[in-house]
Amino acid sequence: MSFVRTYTKPRVFAAAVLGSLVVGALLGVVARQTEAGWLTDLLDQIGTIFTTLLQIAVIPLVFTAIVVGINSLRKLGGGRTAARLGGKTVLWFAITSFIASLIGIAVGRIFNPGSGGLGGVEATAKNADKAAKSVDHWGSWDAFVNGLLPENFVKAFSDGETLQVLFLALVIGAAAYSLGEKAKPFVDFTTSVFEIIQRYLGWIVRLAPIGIIGLIGAAVSNYGDALFRPLFSTTLAVYVGCLLVLFVVYPILLQFVAKVSPLKFFAKAGTAIQFAFASQSSAATLPLTRQSAVNLGVQPAYAAFATPLGSATKMDGCAAVFPAIAAIFVANLAGVSLNFWQYVGIVVVAVVGALATAGTTGWLTAFTLTTSFIGLDAKQVALGLALIYSVNPIMDMMRTATNVAGQIVVPTIVARSEGLLDDEVLNAPTDRPEHSDDGTSARHAEPAPA
Repeated sequence: MSFVRTYTKPRVFAAAVLGSLVVGALLGVVARQTEAGWLTDLLDQIGTIFTTLLQIAVIPLVFTAIVVGINSLRKLGGGRTAARLGGKTVLWFAITSFIASLIGIAVGRIFNPGSGGLGGVEATAKNADKAAKSVDHWGSWDAFVNGLLPENFVKAFSDGETLQVLFLALVIGAAAYSLGEKAKPFVDFTTSVFEIIQRYLGWIVRLAPIGIIGLIGAAVSNYGDALFRPLFSTTLAVYVGCLLVLFVVYPILLQFVAKVSPLKFFAKAGTAIQFAFASQSSAATLPLTRQSAVNLGVQPAYAAFATPLGSATKMDGCAAVFPAIAAIFVANLAGVSLNFWQYVGIVVVAVVGALATAGTTGWLTAFTLTTSFIGLDAKQVALGLALIYSVNPIMDMMRTATNVAGQIVVPTIVARSEGLLDDEVLNAPTDRPEHSDDGTSARHAEPAPA
């Protein structure tokens, strides 16, 4: 059945998200001005519960979606077809990451965030300690490579290691694909689990407006002016960079490469992008991402493969625009001028290091990999990270929305080049998709619950 239709119409969802943002900000201001600790705690608890409910599903969702997606490629042809589609998908991931990183560098040079040093801004002890531990854990290529292979199957799941689970899913999915009918019971079971997780997330999506109130309210109450003053130029630069990718780069690619109207794209992908903005999680948005691709006419079998892969590795906001701007921010704090080859390093990490951005720590991994790769001082990196933590919830909304848009754009481009884009579905009314996410006709799909 269609995941999107189980929630509500895009315009209603958009209104609910915007209204929740306003209400949450107002409650946060009230809590801060009146020093109502109980209200801050309540808002924080609401946001934490909502985030936890989303994260519960992330690891099983990534695993089942990848396994199901790989095996769904059987419907499109043999192994050569699957390899060609996979290769084209990864190539376009790299191309768009390259463009996004250049935009991040350009915007960072223009806004020059952090120029003039600290300027009276101080990192809190809590954030500084958190940042130091983060840099130590995530700040090297060795840590990334060593962390790719799990010690054992169960530990990868129990520790919530998204990248390791992704690796296992790719290997197991490929093995099941090669076994054919022998692996059918396993694939059928995995598909059932995947559908159950999607239904669970469909229920959680309905709680998004309440969760947004808690997340935004707690952020405003806890940080107040820190959200808008000391790091305003950095936050603004991230938003401008992401908006350029979202509303300039993607529309150009859609119009001239995929031959898809950008207006049609945003009409059909809007709900997924809005939920990504609110939830700050590409993985939690995956069912909506997948359905949006299908609603745009992408063959369901290919969408089932490309979107889960993209949810873990295709992050133009977190892994391209943001680390470029953040690296310039840290360099300015340290009074260091980046040279040409350091800027080249930023681009290399954005293109080659996409896999390192898997999961909920995607922005953090991209940040530490980039800054360490170009040789910035570890102490300054930790300080910059501590400062970024204070505005990260605000930045992460725009970054994640950009990530998810890219995860829909690339399958659309590849589908067009492979003749897997159905123009009849693409041009169907926005609120009444012709296909459900399993590829069946919407006219015969199970009706959405009330």
